[in-house]
Amino acid sequence: MHVHYLQHVPFEGDLGSMKDWLLQRGARISCTQFFANEALPEIESIDLLIVMGGPMSINDEAEFPWLVTEKRYIRTMIAAGKPVLGICLGAQLIASSQGAAVYPNAEKEIGWLPIHAADNLPDHAFRFPAEATVFQWHGETFDLPADAILLASSPACRHQAFQVGNKAIGLQFHLEIIQGSAKDLVENCEHELVEGKPYIQSKAEILGADAAHYRAIHTLAEEVLSFLLA
Repeated sequence: MHVHYLQHVPFEGDLGSMKDWLLQRGARISCTQFFANEALPEIESIDLLIVMGGPMSINDEAEFPWLVTEKRYIRTMIAAGKPVLGICLGAQLIASSQGAAVYPNAEKEIGWLPIHAADNLPDHAFRFPAEATVFQWHGETFDLPADAILLASSPACRHQAFQVGNKAIGLQFHLEIIQGSAKDLVENCEHELVEGKPYIQSKAEILGADAAHYRAIHTLAEEVLSFLLA
């Protein structure tokens, strides 16, 4: 199994908890680092594509021209029926690749915050728990792509997770985050931790999460991967 992931900045990558899970199942893992001008592999060679996060907007094509190529690549992967998982910026890129608009959300969500599963899902949809606490770090949201299934919402952001067809899932939140990568995010994006905002936690709250928080999201990440690879 060849798993390829797309990385947008040095401090958001390496797949977090998903890496060990995939390696334990015999995966060969490769990466395209867009910030290093690396090339994309042939789509036919990939069994799972994971699109990671990043602080830029998917609309910043003038500053990051590789975004145009990346969206086209994701669109082709989905059209070919290949499994695709988008995380945070990655979810926004999936939405954009399917023709949906991406724009600032009314509120930023940063920290350990709840999501709620959607009701009345079709049989082929992934199912989240009724409520789960996940790791959020985003300021933008997106329209739901045509024919996509909404999987989860939160009080601050309706479109938290969605599914396109049987093999593509976008997550506005992070399930793969580990303690080290949470620390890296805080160190590189601490300026976003504005006090007094209803959905932005403090540095202490973010980094003070216990092992149970991480175990819960890692279990969910494994369930999403199992679903996509089934």
